[in-house]
Amino acid sequence: MSQDVLSTETNRRQLQQIIAGLSDGVILLDPDQSILWANEAALAMHGVAQVSDLGANAKAYAKRFALRYRNKHGVAVDSYPISRVARGETFSDVLVEVTPADDEARTWVHRVRSLVLADSRGDPESLVLIMDDVTEWASAEQRFEKTFTANPAPAVICRLSDLRYIKVNPGFLEMTGYSRDQVISTSTYELDVLEQAEHKELARQRLCEGATIPQMQAELRLADGGSKQVIVAGQPLELNDEACMLFSFVDMEPRHKAEIALRQSEERFAKAFRLSPVPILVCGAADQLVLDVNEAFLDTLGYSGEEVRGISIAQIDFFEDRHARIQLFAALEKTGSLDRIDVRVRRKDAGLIDCTVSADTVNIQDTPCYLLVLMDITERKRTELELVAAIEEVMKDASWFSRTLIEKLANVKSVNSPKLPSVSLTELTARERDVLGLICEGLADKEIAARLKLAPNTVRNHVAAVYSKLAIHSRSEAIVWARERGLFSSAWRPKGQR
Repeated sequence: MSQDVLSTETNRRQLQQIIAGLSDGVILLDPDQSILWANEAALAMHGVAQVSDLGANAKAYAKRFALRYRNKHGVAVDSYPISRVARGETFSDVLVEVTPADDEARTWVHRVRSLVLADSRGDPESLVLIMDDVTEWASAEQRFEKTFTANPAPAVICRLSDLRYIKVNPGFLEMTGYSRDQVISTSTYELDVLEQAEHKELARQRLCEGATIPQMQAELRLADGGSKQVIVAGQPLELNDEACMLFSFVDMEPRHKAEIALRQSEERFAKAFRLSPVPILVCGAADQLVLDVNEAFLDTLGYSGEEVRGISIAQIDFFEDRHARIQLFAALEKTGSLDRIDVRVRRKDAGLIDCTVSADTVNIQDTPCYLLVLMDITERKRTELELVAAIEEVMKDASWFSRTLIEKLANVKSVNSPKLPSVSLTELTARERDVLGLICEGLADKEIAARLKLAPNTVRNHVAAVYSKLAIHSRSEAIVWARERGLFSSAWRPKGQR
């Protein structure tokens, strides 16, 4: 054996001993393209147990393993890293996906570089492939790529070394109208997302330092020459082992339009609130503190704005009946709205006004509030009461009343307005219901006593109990109360027709 051959064999054994324990995968090839040796790391990266499983040479390797680039395009056989190094080429950082031909479910990602070892005469003596298993990194990058692309928030990524954009997602393209080719590889000086930033100098400084850029308002230039109000922020990250900056954006146009619409709506409400001739009050739902009242409210009740704004309705005490106020707000809390509830309101000078109250729940600056609208019905009430008083006067002898007239009385007395929850017929005793029924027939106390075989005083006591429980004050009101609820209509017959 010649000295040169011995020297070559010795060098290879020494080289093998040196690289056997390396974490990098190493494959040695002879200049004739035959695979001589591979360390354990290289075998593991191909899922094989011995060198022969890689194939005898570069051509055999290409039959056993399919290679693709990261864009999923297949690698031509003569472009395989093992084929290129066999031709004596040197290269670095070639990323390929490696899949066994007999097991397509298994795939590794290798970052490969080559090394050509020459002898003393400069001729190739050993060809070396050095590879890193970057499967986990590639998988993480792929997940990031999917997340970045699917993220609805507009975003771009620029490389800090040259401040050029290397990635852009569909959200940014849709928001700005640019095409992908108009953004990728473009300098941040050409497409400056910080040009009109609220704190441009701070943002520029942070960009140069590769530090986080806090959220700030900015005006972004669009592809059509227009501009858009946005919130921009920058987050440093590493991508492909390079320092980068991720710019993310929030389109402020929808919010801006919503704010304008809300402001216009509030302006319309404020004008209607101020100019309405009907008294209106707004109070907090939780504490019933008066937030605002209109001029009609102040004029009608005789208060000044300072005397009511910021004061609770209970403290102002303009409801004549405290229990009616408590009942009204309890019903409002339960149902959220009320329609034309009869109340009596006390003016500052102690004068009383008959009103109907309509109320609804509104949100003001995200706080639930009640809007109360008061309608003065004092004149209408006075007219109704005068009519009822006249009818009550003639009803002292009601024996001649017809059924039709009694029904009309019920219609006159009712103002067709919903009432707050009141007493029901079930709260009367059986005897009190009998008495109420006979009142509706038009019988006087003595006649009721004779019909029920009771003493006149006992009948008067039952009548008083009925008045108290139903919150009424006369026989006509008792008849109207019963007619409004459809009670006793089938049993009622006027005197002289029984």
